[in-house]
Amino acid sequence: MADSGKDSLIEFPCDFPIKVMGARCDEFAQAILAVVMQHAPDFDGGSMEMRPSSKGNYLSLTCTVRATSQAQLDDLYRALSSHPLVKVVL
Repeated sequence: MADSGKDSLIEFPCDFPIKVMGARCDEFAQAILAVVMQHAPDFDGGSMEMRPSSKGNYLSLTCTVRATSQAQLDDLYRALSSHPLVKVVL
């Protein structure tokens, strides 16, 4: 029995949105862009969507990357989740 369906429900390559939330500070967007570019070098930083929280204390960034494999996404999520400025990655 093939287990290829167990590895991922996503067909690659595909455009995959990743939402990253953290405290609003001057270097947050640049730091996240640097991490994303390490794992998705073809990502266009100009396409990053930014939304402040209602009180302005937090910033949400949405980066839609061209994902080529589950391993790429896993590595990107691990790198973002371990970054000191990041609170949540979805």
